[in-house]
Amino acid sequence: MEQETKELRRVGLKVTHPRMRILQIFDEEEGNHLTAEDVYKKLLAHQEDIGLATVYRVLTQFEAAGIIIKHNFEGGQAVYELDRGRHHDHMIDVDSGKVIEFVSEEIERLQREIAARHGYVIEDHSLVLYVRPKNHARKA
Repeated sequence: MEQETKELRRVGLKVTHPRMRILQIFDEEEGNHLTAEDVYKKLLAHQEDIGLATVYRVLTQFEAAGIIIKHNFEGGQAVYELDRGRHHDHMIDVDSGKVIEFVSEEIERLQREIAARHGYVIEDHSLVLYVRPKNHARKA
């Protein structure tokens, strides 16, 4: 509870019950990517009287404050994750919608090399691979 309070104050947001509860849900689900509806269902499961509109409003505030990152992966709903400052990329299982995080220094190095070859440095990037389990791969 104390960590959430510090986090909200650090980014200049007032400490309110809805903000605290939503931040706690993301802390408990660290590493998972949640939709606004996922957050809302978790609040309902804990008998919290926080509406879906409030969840969307708080998520927008958290995104603007740099607490969470919003992803709009192809073919799916927006999902959110805590921004803990550690870069990672994503794979999306096209059958289930499951989001898999991964880190590859080799991919990072190749991206820097490609940008440099073209006379650029990378300021930021996002890599998303859309995947299917090998045993379910479509025949080409």
